[in-house]
Amino acid sequence: MAAMARASSGLQYPDRFYAAASYAGFDGSPKSSSKAIRSRFSDEAALLLYGLYQQATVGRCNVPEPSSWHAMEKSKWKSWNGLGNMAPVEAMRLFVKILEEEEPGWYSRVSGFVPEPEPVLDVQINNDAKAEPVIENGKSIPETKTISTENGSLPETQDKDVLVEGLGSVVVYDQWISPPVSGLRPKARYEHGAAIIQNKMYIFGGNHNGRYLNDLHVLDLRSWAWTKPEAKTQSPESPPEKLTPCAGHSLISWENKLLSIAGHTKDPSEAIQVRVFDVQTSNWSTLKTYGKPPVSRGGQSVTLVGTSLVIFGGQDAKRTLLNDLHILDLETLTWDEIDAVGAPPSPRSDHAAAVHAERYLLIFGGGSHATCFNDLHVLDLQAMEWSRPTQQGDIPTPRAGHAGVTVGENWFIVGGGDNKNGVSETVVLNMSTLVWSVVTSVQGRVPIASEGISLVVSSYGGEDILVAFGGYNGRYTNEVNVLKPSHKSTLQSKMTETSVPDSVSAVHNITNRDVESEFEGTQEGKIREIVMDNIESENLNKSEQTNELIATLKAEKEELESSLSKEKIHSLQLKQEFADAENRNSELYKELQSVRSQLAAEQSRCFKLEVNVVELRQKLQTMETLQKELDLLQRQKAASEEALRAKQKQGSGGVWGWLAGSPPPEEA
Repeated sequence: MAAMARASSGLQYPDRFYAAASYAGFDGSPKSSSKAIRSRFSDEAALLLYGLYQQATVGRCNVPEPSSWHAMEKSKWKSWNGLGNMAPVEAMRLFVKILEEEEPGWYSRVSGFVPEPEPVLDVQINNDAKAEPVIENGKSIPETKTISTENGSLPETQDKDVLVEGLGSVVVYDQWISPPVSGLRPKARYEHGAAIIQNKMYIFGGNHNGRYLNDLHVLDLRSWAWTKPEAKTQSPESPPEKLTPCAGHSLISWENKLLSIAGHTKDPSEAIQVRVFDVQTSNWSTLKTYGKPPVSRGGQSVTLVGTSLVIFGGQDAKRTLLNDLHILDLETLTWDEIDAVGAPPSPRSDHAAAVHAERYLLIFGGGSHATCFNDLHVLDLQAMEWSRPTQQGDIPTPRAGHAGVTVGENWFIVGGGDNKNGVSETVVLNMSTLVWSVVTSVQGRVPIASEGISLVVSSYGGEDILVAFGGYNGRYTNEVNVLKPSHKSTLQSKMTETSVPDSVSAVHNITNRDVESEFEGTQEGKIREIVMDNIESENLNKSEQTNELIATLKAEKEELESSLSKEKIHSLQLKQEFADAENRNSELYKELQSVRSQLAAEQSRCFKLEVNVVELRQKLQTMETLQKELDLLQRQKAASEEALRAKQKQGSGGVWGWLAGSPPPEEA
């Protein structure tokens, strides 16, 4: 009898919401005052949390609008009223989501926190609960688990297809399998980095309960055994250095080395850092680069194209979303910022990127602060020109935090979320025809339907195997899941040969006939069976398409209403800032008028002083004239006195002459 187990995610709703509300300060405690909440969160986040709390606990806003004199109360009312008819359960989930964005480690700090148990999957065991392991050729085959599909059935397998060694134990196509791993598993995490070197999957860093990690783990894909190498952080040329914990970085394999690029850190640097791990020496070092490196960030995409790394988008340390483009040449170790023509993708993070034909860079999905995307953009790396081609087939829903790998011209996308639920479908894009199709779908809250999941591709016996690890879907996981693709996405009847968009016109199309010839022989019967199953399932599900469309439209409406409420809150904040600016402008204008009045008084006083100066100058000129006249009179007086003295002297001589009998002169 098949055994089923439900996934546990710690506290369930609504208990998780009330725990988050209590932590954020919405429980009536002294820390629940508006001042206390605003001191912990930004104004925008505080208002949005208030509105969502009211919507979840009270319901639709029916209270009258406060007076404009109470700016804060009016802002809170608008935040609540803007949520409209949002369901209380949705408000609870958005409240917890925003709190996790503001303080990722809140759950671990809640009073009475109990560590979460090890993850349990929604799985269906191939064997009975008490069945013994299968014995073949004297060897014991470990028990494997297959994640349940939409119809709940498991593909039949034959004993002759069962192989014991590692990836060879994957015997079914297009189904996620949880292999029996051994060794000490890494700590559960998401937003980590993963890469393949020599049939070994390396896991580095990530985020667990808001704490950044810097540990390195290795999974041998032949023995399914986990090991933890003794990584070093020193080299003969440089002293030991501390390896910074990070999340949201990118891990790339290059020449038997691992390159860890960018990522969020507790104390971010100004520019992107590139770390190098040598798998032979187990040595970490910092790659010395030249040129101007990009600003530090996380959630970016890093794609290896030839001998260059192409970095796009992400989110910097100030939570600013980016859509810039940079290239690091791994031969010259030189950074180059690219200014491509055309309309680039909008700023985003947690998207997926892939390269096709070593020429076309594809960007799919990602998220902003308010919404998720499902748009597809193509960059021609030769012409450096952006374009947005038309997608065809089963176009995926908006998502962020997903992962992707390429197998030939097929681009497989796994996981991700839309701020509400994890994405359950594994989809594939034919990069030549730009046609989407669904590979498989899972049920329940399982690791495959997680955000921040990692995905790598390996091979065994000439067949490709997808390996997924970790992720977050309400809880952190450290599960390993594998899928062997049958490449049916290129063979379905609805995927007829289509014209290639102009943006990828240089890529050669592969017709259905070419693809069928490629998979002739032993897989021909399996492929036809898959196609027939798809046709039958489409006929059976026709009646459900209308309901699904209505549900999708409702979900989109709720998402748009949520985005609208956030935009209204942002607009309210801008209006408040504008009002504050007007008040400051009014105060400055009054101060300016006062200064002008003082200046006018000083100008009047200055004018009076200038008049006094003119009058004094005129008086001074008059005094100078009088002084000259005085000098002239003094000289005249002196001359008169001199003449008088001479006359007196002459007069005294005449008296003596008169006395002597001589008469005075006639003149006298």
